[in-house]
Amino acid sequence: MKKLRSQEWFGKGGLHGFLHRGWMKNQGWPDDLFEGKKPVIGICNTWSEFTPCNGHFRELAEGVKRGVWEAGGFPLEFPVMSLGETNMRPTAMLFRNLAAMDVEESIRGNPMDGVVLLMGCDKTTPALLMGAASVNLPTIGLSGGPMLSGKFQGRDIGSGTGVWKMSEDVRAGKMSPEDFLAAESCMNRSKGHCMTMGTASTMACMVEALGMSLPHNAAIPAADAGRSRLAHLTGRRIVKMVREDLCMSKILTRKAFENAIMVNAAIGGSTNAVIHLIALAKRIGVKLVLKDWDDIGSLVPCLLNLQPSGKYLMEDFCYAGGLPVVLRELVEAGLLHKNALTVNGKKIGKNVAKAECWNRDVIYKHTEPFKKSAGIAVLYGNLAPDGAVIKPSAATPSLMQHSGRAVVFKNIEDFNKRIDSPDLDIDATCVMVLKNCGPKGYPGMPEVGNMRLPPKLLKQGLTDMVRISDARMSGTAYGTVVLHISPEAAVGGTLALVESGDIITLDVRNRKLSLDVPDEILMARRQKLKIPPLPERGYERMYVERVEQAHEGADFDFLVGGSGSKISRDAH
Repeated sequence: MKKLRSQEWFGKGGLHGFLHRGWMKNQGWPDDLFEGKKPVIGICNTWSEFTPCNGHFRELAEGVKRGVWEAGGFPLEFPVMSLGETNMRPTAMLFRNLAAMDVEESIRGNPMDGVVLLMGCDKTTPALLMGAASVNLPTIGLSGGPMLSGKFQGRDIGSGTGVWKMSEDVRAGKMSPEDFLAAESCMNRSKGHCMTMGTASTMACMVEALGMSLPHNAAIPAADAGRSRLAHLTGRRIVKMVREDLCMSKILTRKAFENAIMVNAAIGGSTNAVIHLIALAKRIGVKLVLKDWDDIGSLVPCLLNLQPSGKYLMEDFCYAGGLPVVLRELVEAGLLHKNALTVNGKKIGKNVAKAECWNRDVIYKHTEPFKKSAGIAVLYGNLAPDGAVIKPSAATPSLMQHSGRAVVFKNIEDFNKRIDSPDLDIDATCVMVLKNCGPKGYPGMPEVGNMRLPPKLLKQGLTDMVRISDARMSGTAYGTVVLHISPEAAVGGTLALVESGDIITLDVRNRKLSLDVPDEILMARRQKLKIPPLPERGYERMYVERVEQAHEGADFDFLVGGSGSKISRDAH
């Protein structure tokens, strides 16, 4: 094993060594821990009581520590910014890049040889991966695990997905407010993140598909003893990774990202994964563009019967065999790059070679898929020159080719003010359009793309409409929803020029999204267009000034790439 990085701190003599070792010893650590024989393992923890999905991470960290000690390492836990989608305003996505900066500088600036990333609520996963990738130490991911299945009035309900459905039922007069309130405690009944295939579960699957976690990381429930065992094994493994010098760049290759794209299709994963994986790839130096999602994943069948695309929940997925079964199906279909390396030192194909399915109603065979060609579709046209995305597995088939009159909402406040009005000029054939909710326009690109439907139409039995925006959508949501329109309205994209009454054509089969308005009229409208001013100060101003567009990953332009693990200055 080469000289440990931590010895640049703890291995020094004289004043410098005294400072680094001496102050650490106030915690009671004995001398031999600083002699360079035990790798120092940083446990990057996103625990916070404001982030309910990550509220059990103190316990999870203790499991990792047991494994690290057992393998001959020296575990040291450190906190980073925690991003909870359910509480953080205006959206946790606004702070993904800030958290990634926190992670990157915390790792680079401290004496650690390897890193364990504890992540759960959806933005914590990409933030931690992005920050760690820019340092490129031996690193392993450990997700917090999904909640147990929600149980309400004798049936399963899924976090997020259940909320959207029940909320629409209340607005349509099909469910009482009292039952809606009672469902709160019944849906979220254990520690863990969303147990639907929302962004949190999707990103946990992406971590495993990329090879950045041990097998079965994605689906073991947070409350299952198996999650604690996985934490223990993760702690053991990171020590060996340090000794093998198995850093992130050896795992996060182009083939690994292609595997993740195919897996996202096979599980009916969130559209948010598109933005996060593009940003991660740019951090590690792998070329990945929006069109890759269509070229690589759009024809991959959906094998997983899981909400919001299907019926079951993550607990069912786990007990049916988990992600290794999906991976094996993709290997047998000749799709997955089976020789891609993973953090356990084995190729992904070998990891899943003996995976068995215990419930074919949950995980389907690739020869008899749950849904055909269910990957993310990327749309282009004069309305989205740089692309937009739609999740076909969660959409209504009859709306995948549709033309309709635009009903425009200039921002989310305008939408909230008008959507419930019985006087809203809208019918089932219309296309709902939401502007100014992209990375710059509503800083952070909130999950408001799955606009709730007008009550006047819900009461007529309507269940879906075509909706388009430059916003994102929760992975737990569903519907014929076009998202991530790029360029966004706030930077003068064509979306900014749409007016109510314009005809918009969606053609998913031919990957088209068109605004059927003559160019000369659009040019005249552009002359009157006003770009919103920058925020006055602080992080929000920096975000708007430096964030990239959705199709580029919405990272800060100055964070693309990495600086490695070397410290350029030593103040001591």
